[in-house]
Amino acid sequence: MEVTLLGTGAPAGLPRPDCPCAVCATALGPDARAATALLVDGTLLLDLTPGAAFAAARSGHSLGGVRQVLLSHPHDGPAVEVPAGLPQPGRVPDGRELALLTGHRVRAVAMDAGGTGYAVTGPDGQRLLYLPPGGAPAGLEGAPAETYQMVLADVVGRPDALARLRAVGSVGPTTDVVAVHLDHDVPQGAELRRQLAAAGARAVPDGTTLTVGVYEDVPDVPRRTLVLGGARSGKSVEAERRLESFPEVLYVATGGTRGGDTEWAERVAVHRERRPGSWRTAETTDLVPLLGVDGPPVLIDCLSLWLTDVMDSVGAWDDAEWAGGGEKALRERVRELTSAVRATRRTVVAVSNEVGSGIVPATASGRRYRDELGRLNAAFAVECEQVLLVVAGQALVLRG
Repeated sequence: MEVTLLGTGAPAGLPRPDCPCAVCATALGPDARAATALLVDGTLLLDLTPGAAFAAARSGHSLGGVRQVLLSHPHDGPAVEVPAGLPQPGRVPDGRELALLTGHRVRAVAMDAGGTGYAVTGPDGQRLLYLPPGGAPAGLEGAPAETYQMVLADVVGRPDALARLRAVGSVGPTTDVVAVHLDHDVPQGAELRRQLAAAGARAVPDGTTLTVGVYEDVPDVPRRTLVLGGARSGKSVEAERRLESFPEVLYVATGGTRGGDTEWAERVAVHRERRPGSWRTAETTDLVPLLGVDGPPVLIDCLSLWLTDVMDSVGAWDDAEWAGGGEKALRERVRELTSAVRATRRTVVAVSNEVGSGIVPATASGRRYRDELGRLNAAFAVECEQVLLVVAGQALVLRG
């Protein structure tokens, strides 16, 4: 089964008409996107958008063989002229299946935010799932898992849709996840590719034809990632974004609780509210046992506070204790942690502060902490497939 993406953008397209934002200003060439529409094997058109016939012609296809046009959006949208020879657009009721004379079967999937998703089975048995903008499948819990070879969805706007599909086994390691309905939420080009790859997804230019069931281009999600950054750089947001399309993430908070510190409590509350409701939280600095057992992805926030706890425990702030065995004990704890990271089979995203570029601390203990954090970051980074530095909310790829 072949799918031609006549458009891959949001309903308003990209760049949006008359939008002055930076993303729209740079969405040029292959990064310019018409509203999303899919042509399946030249016979089934999912979503009729302005200029569909011209888009098909530019991709080397014709709409002359289309026998069915289906709409997915929560509403029918602005009036679109139906090209001569095309059947009138329709919509399949949720849960109903439509059998085409071409051998394709189309089942309507209920959404949680309006609109209709379509599960298409080709004559060859390959299966794809197409979701409307801003939508995620509803009622998956308890239903038999249906595995798809390709999923086309609003990955940027609704990463939780991908998490739901992964939770029930509908999306697996070889599922080709293609982002559509792309808007000006994320800069196009390298940044979009980076964010999607972290979610196990990809984007393609308008006019691309894909073969369902071909897995060569499915990106591998890095097993271990270190996200560095200064205060309020956006490093925690970046780390959380990398896992928001995965279910059952374990968020490991190494800062614990601080009784009576209302400002700290407010910080913790902001982090919790930002995280998906399906994530679990563990407040601990005992990281090695967590990394040694199988389980869902782990987000560690952050290594800086882990180091503070370890330095407290080995007496690193006292020169005599430091020289009398504290330094050796710290080195051993760091070695145990990095060995656990090297051996783990879990997906790990860790956050740490980058403090070595600022003013030299005025105290010996401050300088000791700065030096040890730099060493920890370097040792942890060696064990990671991907290392990022976040500056002013922008992620710079140092490795990966």
